[in-house]
Amino acid sequence: MSGKSFIAELRARPEKRDELIRLQAELKALAHAQEPDLIVYELFQSDEDPDLFQVVATFRDDAAFDHHMQIDFHDRLVPPILDCLDGEMKLAFYRSLG
Repeated sequence: MSGKSFIAELRARPEKRDELIRLQAELKALAHAQEPDLIVYELFQSDEDPDLFQVVATFRDDAAFDHHMQIDFHDRLVPPILDCLDGEMKLAFYRSLG
């Protein structure tokens, strides 16, 4: 069985950049602490554009991803993360291979 991954592109409003980083750091810490089937959750900031971020996450399987989407802190943190964005989040799903 292959893992389920997503890559999300986030563009922060400049005045909300630090808040976005703080919220994403909290989400990452909680996810790693409470989701044993989470393999990777990382936030990357562009070297060229400080308001541009990529979130890369990989879960052991679909069930682990579903668990992530339903866990209590996800519902608490994602709405304020979305409020920090300048435009829509771009989200793409992938399967881990090999």
